[in-house]
Amino acid sequence: MPATTLDPQTALVLVDLQKGITALPSVHPMDGIVARGAELADAFRARGLPVVLVRVVGSAPGRTEARHRGGETPADFADLRPELGRRDGDIVVTKHTWGAFHGTDLDLQLRRRGVTQIVLGGVATGMGVESTARAAHEHGYHVTVATDAVTDLDPEVHRNCVEKVFPRLAETDTTEAIIRLLG
Repeated sequence: MPATTLDPQTALVLVDLQKGITALPSVHPMDGIVARGAELADAFRARGLPVVLVRVVGSAPGRTEARHRGGETPADFADLRPELGRRDGDIVVTKHTWGAFHGTDLDLQLRRRGVTQIVLGGVATGMGVESTARAAHEHGYHVTVATDAVTDLDPEVHRNCVEKVFPRLAETDTTEAIIRLLG
């Protein structure tokens, strides 16, 4: 469903737009995803609304076949992309799992600010973004996904999330349409 409205206290949550993740090949060019994330961040900041920049370090404990296979993690792996224009007032959340809510203070940070809705962008569509969208929905937030500000490494996973998963728990629209709703 296209985005119809944004609550007065809406926050932008950008997931894993960091150097190490955005260096990976993806369905849509990462530079465009980062640029649209930066455009959304600028629009939210201009209206005094919260901007949350989420980054992942390490991985969840436990047994998994999906561990990092490239040897040493580069020193700047978790550095946020500079194009996002991080400001002092931005909330930075560091996570160790796919989603931005589990094991972090994201919910507390949002509730302290009276946030009732989040707009999501970032990577990967079927991991960090979907997991965060599901948790936000379960926490009672209204959720909107900027579909042109998300991408995945797998085209089928991306398509499934955008066409099947997100419409069941969120409104979806373009960066341009979401910025228009900000007014």
